[in-house]
Amino acid sequence: MKTFEELGIETDILRAISELGFVEPMPVQAETIPHLLKEKSPDLMALAQTGTGKTAAFGIPLIQKTDLKKKKIQHVILSPTRELCLQISDDLSEYAKYLPKIKIAAVFGGASIDRQIEKIKGGVQIISATPGRLLDLIKRGIVDLSHIQTVVLDEADEMLNMGFKDELDAILETTPDTKNTLLFSASMPDGIIAIARKHMTDPIEITIGKRNAGAENVDHVSYMVHARDRYLALKRIVDFYPQIYGIVFCRTRQETQEVSDMLIKDGYNADALHGDLSQVQRNHVMNKFRIKHLQLLVATDVAARGLDVENLSHIINYNIPEELEVYTHRSGRTGRAGRKGTSIVIANMKEKGKIHQIEKMIGKTFSFEKVPEGIEICKRQLIHLIDRVEKVEVDYTQIDPLLPDIFRKLEWLDREELIKKFVSVEFNRFLAYYKGLVDLESPLERAGSKRSGASSGEFTRMFINLGSMDDVKPGTLMELIAKYTGKKDIEIGAIDIMTKFSFIEVDPNFAEIIIKSMAGKSFKKRRLDIEVALPKSPGERREGGFRSERKKSGFRDRPAKKGFRKGNDRDRGFSSDSGNRKRKKPGR
Repeated sequence: MKTFEELGIETDILRAISELGFVEPMPVQAETIPHLLKEKSPDLMALAQTGTGKTAAFGIPLIQKTDLKKKKIQHVILSPTRELCLQISDDLSEYAKYLPKIKIAAVFGGASIDRQIEKIKGGVQIISATPGRLLDLIKRGIVDLSHIQTVVLDEADEMLNMGFKDELDAILETTPDTKNTLLFSASMPDGIIAIARKHMTDPIEITIGKRNAGAENVDHVSYMVHARDRYLALKRIVDFYPQIYGIVFCRTRQETQEVSDMLIKDGYNADALHGDLSQVQRNHVMNKFRIKHLQLLVATDVAARGLDVENLSHIINYNIPEELEVYTHRSGRTGRAGRKGTSIVIANMKEKGKIHQIEKMIGKTFSFEKVPEGIEICKRQLIHLIDRVEKVEVDYTQIDPLLPDIFRKLEWLDREELIKKFVSVEFNRFLAYYKGLVDLESPLERAGSKRSGASSGEFTRMFINLGSMDDVKPGTLMELIAKYTGKKDIEIGAIDIMTKFSFIEVDPNFAEIIIKSMAGKSFKKRRLDIEVALPKSPGERREGGFRSERKKSGFRDRPAKKGFRKGNDRDRGFSSDSGNRKRKKPGR
């Protein structure tokens, strides 16, 4: 392995990165930097996971090739989120610490555009930007990219996932054909190939590890649970790893906040990170997590971009991501810098096929584990407590004067009784919680049983006339079913909440019981109507993280029922005066 000096990096930059703790080049840096330092460097596509040192791989050559005499934009770096944009800008400023004539600007949405314009007009050579804000500045005539030397697309696959394709095309169209284009990505979907063909010339391809593969030091584990037990499984997993320091990934902002709120309520050191937070709130949460004042961060994929934390022990996928390639981004956040990491997936039987697809994609095999039992968790927590006691440092100068009183207070206890009481002070919470608690049943245990329905991954889809306008959440619907049926063990599948109604998948063995039990009941003075619906259509589009109403004129995916009551039609906002079920006008 070559040293940074042997890569051809100049003295002032070597001095800066040495102070940052850089010892020897990481693989992506050793492969990339020599190409980019050439006088006429080729276009380059680098496939590498998050946390492999990509910023230094392109950042150091950009700084070294910057003409300090020119106060115009020479290099542009595009990234998907403001957090990553700022991180890149900060890192490049650190590399250029002893080159004060280099000016770097961060350009992103959600902040004062006037301040950013002022800095650009003051003369900058390097811009780190998000696509939307940069395109805005180009249209205003503030940024001119017609003479730039280099454009870097960092985390290009994520920019495409976030819908920035049109912005990227528009920006790249304003750049000269003579520029260098550098593309860094953790995966290589078709969209990335299309960008390369359109905007790059004979690029060199550098691959660190296999395409779409996860980090080598990461173990991949799946816990198969019934859908209704997902949150209970999460708590047990967290309890089983007392020193866990990780991110829990959820699909939607709403789910992220709900899971975070439940964890906090149950006494866990957690907080949420999602797009509904203000920038001040986001910064506060991220800073707490970076300095380990938080043990668990519950986040959406988009919000977590740019959060660079090196020593995460675990990544927990509360749900499998919609785009399976996103799994590589998530899992790549642990197992960095030679450390071991664990990526956990909480899944139900319907999702087992997706796990096998991920296995093929990353070239690794998941181990399917049973959710830890209460006795196992208590043993783990107890051993962790004893380890902490063994390793705690005692400040004798502070504690010695207090010992005589302590000894007098405890002299009536023998050694064994003292240890039991001492352990119980910290440990009673776990003993009380898991005492008599039934262990979670795994669907895998029943996969070969004769029982039909939900145990084989099949559910009955039901319609209920409650939606987001009624302030209901998935947990609300589950509680209503348990309340009116008197059964807390009904297996629940997917729950899709629309504006005025919802769909919920249930164990088919209980469908009729649910309908009969909830007939004539009400929620917040609204009469409930629940009935069997048609299976979900593959073509249903998505809206805000949930499947949206496909037909605004009615619920077309529900079968018509004989004896349809007029009162039900009115509840749904339809007039039953006509066979066409026209919508009522307001106030009618």
